[in-house]
Amino acid sequence: MESLLIAFDSTQQALRAEMLLEYADIEIDICPTPKEITAGCALSIAFPSDELSQVEQIIHSEHVEIRGLFEKTSSGYEQIR
Repeated sequence: MESLLIAFDSTQQALRAEMLLEYADIEIDICPTPKEITAGCALSIAFPSDELSQVEQIIHSEHVEIRGLFEKTSSGYEQIR
């Protein structure tokens, strides 16, 4: 299954998103932010692509500040939101 990545500008927002997504029973992985993605935080969250709409709904409703949503491509990472 393909996964997407959320990048953050602050560790506080990354940890907050981790808590909210785990509470919603979304399978996530905390991982280092890839060097191709310029972000202010060294932590990113990977999640299954089929959970995109629920993840976006949580991020929006809880006002989580993110750098962006990314998908892995053959040439690195591409921002999708």
